[in-house]
Amino acid sequence: MATASSESNDASDHVVELIVRDVSAPSSADAEADSEDKDQIAPLLSQERPKINIFTASYPRTKPRNEVTRFLESEESPFTHFILWVWNGSRYSGLLCMALSSTIYFLMGVLTNIFSVQAIPLFEAAFTRCAITLILSYLWLRRSEEPLFGTSQVRIILLLRALTGCISISSFIYCSQRLPFSQAIVLNSTVPIMASIMARVFLHDKLKVADIASLACCFFGVLFFFREMLATEGHLVKVKEATNAYAKTGHHIFAILMGLFSSIMGGTSYCLIRAGAKASDQPLLTVFSFGLFASPAMGICTFIFEDFVLPGFQSILLMLVSSIMAFFAEVLLARGLQLERTSKVANIQYLEAALRQLWSLALTRVAPSFDRLVGVSLIVISVSCTMYIGPDKEME
Repeated sequence: MATASSESNDASDHVVELIVRDVSAPSSADAEADSEDKDQIAPLLSQERPKINIFTASYPRTKPRNEVTRFLESEESPFTHFILWVWNGSRYSGLLCMALSSTIYFLMGVLTNIFSVQAIPLFEAAFTRCAITLILSYLWLRRSEEPLFGTSQVRIILLLRALTGCISISSFIYCSQRLPFSQAIVLNSTVPIMASIMARVFLHDKLKVADIASLACCFFGVLFFFREMLATEGHLVKVKEATNAYAKTGHHIFAILMGLFSSIMGGTSYCLIRAGAKASDQPLLTVFSFGLFASPAMGICTFIFEDFVLPGFQSILLMLVSSIMAFFAEVLLARGLQLERTSKVANIQYLEAALRQLWSLALTRVAPSFDRLVGVSLIVISVSCTMYIGPDKEME
């Protein structure tokens, strides 16, 4: 009994005390911790947000797998592996995409020259190409479950890209219908130069001495191609104006100004392609937006300014093949502008002109003239130097 009583006394010595504290009255330790957290967060909150516009938006450096890569990875042929390597498998991918785009445009010209059997109005041909481009880009985006439109900021860029591209095409068609062929081609050859200038103004891209030299070298190469033709056609225009009392010199000057305006709009469109492709991380969106806007515009111009010509079966087939090739060329062009500076890859577009001259020499089997040799040499040297120097370090 004594033992039991002692144990009960020991148990009674252990007292549990419950303390109830008001939550609204924090302790001094918690107050000090909260004050320290506020002091650490305050400098971050006081930082001024940088000003962002449609051209200076920040873009992620990590490049997720896009739908082109996912689509091609399902194939196992060497051709698809080559396309994957060109698209994103090399540090030269931007330069290679631009070179492949120019090559496709050259092949389009070759097919048109060989298999063309019917004269199709320019606006009608442009409408067909834009419509096929719209359909193919839509199907590709839907298959990959990509959104057709991005954020509001991206939508503004895509809308401006489509508008400038449509104005550029319409102006060039007007210019080519009212000027000699060589003059229209030379004016259109200034698009890469205008693109480099606009990229410097709007995108603040670096315009290095090497870029200026390569562009000048290629443009002089084009001038060598058409030097004799320009002189001959210019003389014929003067004779026609002198003999025709109703001929107005102002019409010729206005057509030249429209050609320059087309080049400026084309250069601006290139800058917007680069900005849109980088902002959305999706080159196909720039192609889709252009087709969505240009298709109805070209269709309206076809019925207003030209007589509709019903093409035959061979012409329809040729237009379909050319439009499909144009779609892939535009996608590669957008990808090249996405990966590289505009002024860096602009001179590669002149590769198409050099390939056309080489094809013409091989087809006619006539001894090449000095002007053609010099022109081709200037373009080949310029493009080779660009490929040898490679991409910029900050873009790798």
